[in-house]
This record gives sequence, structure tokens and C-alpha cells, in this order.
Amino acid sequence: MGMMAQSQKPSKEELIKQIEANSRNPEAIQLIQRLNPYDPDYKEMRTYFNKLHKSVRKSTKGKIFEQYLKALENTSVGKKAPGITQFDVSGEPYSLQDLKGKYVLIDFWASWCPPCRAENPKLVAIYNDFKDKNFEILGVSFDKDFEAWKKAIQDDNLTWKHISDLQHWNNGAASVYGIRAIPQNVLVNPEGIIIARNLHGDDLRKKLEEVLK
Repeated sequence: MGMMAQSQKPSKEELIKQIEANSRNPEAIQLIQRLNPYDPDYKEMRTYFNKLHKSVRKSTKGKIFEQYLKALENTSVGKKAPGITQFDVSGEPYSLQDLKGKYVLIDFWASWCPPCRAENPKLVAIYNDFKDKNFEILGVSFDKDFEAWKKAIQDDNLTWKHISDLQHWNNGAASVYGIRAIPQNVLVNPEGIIIARNLHGDDLRKKLEEVLK
């Protein structure tokens, strides 16, 4: 899970060759997950998963991966965003539902994740430009240390709403939204329908300009 050093990263073609050569090995499941960890495509992953030997697909690892693919499919563009209720920094429960009627970017991140922290200044700029146009961000943190989480919010000047259950990778929203690497995000419209996944920087800005007319 999480981040891999760039130098050891095989190309997609190499990964696919390895997957196809190891169709009877449960480790192939991890290779499938590495095809595009920060913007997973459940259709692509299912194609390669279906090529694995039945014994691998029916194994415990296979069944867990099957649940992950279903979660990705259930939270793909056009689907209704599943509810999330966790505690905010002051210890009060807060829900995605509380932001109904607005465009909401659900931002999955953590204080200990360097790519997430690198992303934050861009997110702050975007938030400042769009927060008065019916747009909100809901930060869902995969932290386990409350103080580190709180400090990162302050240090990075993240003035939007933040929630966490402090369960690290076992965060309740991770399994529902199929999040196994961060940063990732999901953009939800005022009706609660997912309209985009994993848009960052200029791509996110363009999408917001398009919908927040």
C-alpha cells in the first residue's frame, strides 16, 4: 500500500506481462492493483482479474480483491456517493450528508503521505477560488495519530471540513470507496451523484469551472 519508489516501478506493459505469467499465483492480485493505484480503473483491473486461475480468484485474497473491485464500481462516475460519517477535529460526528446541496470534493489524504501534502497548496488555491460558488471540500484522513492530523491541517492551512476515524488504512470510508492508495478524491454534485474521480490541479480546476457556472 501507499507509495513506491519511482526507480523500481515497472512499466504497465511489464506489469501486464507479469500478471499473465503468474495467473496461478495469488501475488498476481497485487500486480493488478499496481496498474494505476492512484486512479484505479475497475474495468481494466477486472479484465486481468478474470484471467487469473479460478483457485486464485476464489482464495481469500481473491475474495477481498473482488470486494475492492465492487467498491470501485459502486463509487464510479454516475453512482450515488455512499454516506460517510466520522468525527471532526473537535470530536463531533460529521457527515457527507451535511453538505448535501453543494458540490463536494471528498479528499482522501493523510498527514504522513508526502504526495498528499504536496497536493495541498494547489487544493487551497482551488478552494479559495470556488468556496463561494457552492463548492466544499470534505477531507477524509487516513491518519491514526490525532495530533499529527490536526497539526497538518493547521500547517497546510486547510480551512475546509475534516473528518477521520483514526483507523489508518482501515478507515471506514476506504473500503466503501475502494481507496488503497492516497491521495485520491471523489467529486460529488448537489444531488449526491459522483461526477468525477481523481482530478487534481488544473484538471480539477477545469471541471469546477465547467460545473460551477
